[in-house]
Amino acid sequence: MNEVFFGVQDPAHIWRVILRLGIACILGGLIGFEREAEHKRAGLRTHMLVALGSALFTLIAAELKTDSSRIIQGIAAGIGFLGAGCIFKLTEQHEVKGLTTAAGVWVTAAVGAAIGVGLIWPALLALALAWIILWALHRVECWLRPRTTQATPENPCPPEGSSTPR
Repeated sequence: MNEVFFGVQDPAHIWRVILRLGIACILGGLIGFEREAEHKRAGLRTHMLVALGSALFTLIAAELKTDSSRIIQGIAAGIGFLGAGCIFKLTEQHEVKGLTTAAGVWVTAAVGAAIGVGLIWPALLALALAWIILWALHRVECWLRPRTTQATPENPCPPEGSSTPR
């Protein structure tokens, strides 16, 4: 039975682990929700899983009392591969798409890692800043861009008089 409950000291410890992993899922979901609302490839579930995985990796390091910085380095490198999968080049249009989503996945991993080691307030601050960047600044970009008669992938801002961006 010790193999199943390795490292469990008391009920407070169990709740601390549940809380950290749960918060990581929620915060990752909040970033993913914005990406989902924008109809991006990596959305709600992807961001939740990235935050959960990052939190779990850092929680494992903390539980085993090993160097968390090496685990965090591994997470950052691994997430780079996932982020690269979000980025693609449209050859005919000579455009690169998915950079913001890839950056969002990267931030989500950092939020999860922070939660995993117990740094909840920096993770909440990072989440708030990510939302400002993703949601509010998107609206500023739309305001600054010239309006078209119809929202397109090249110009996702809605035409004048429309209330919802694509």
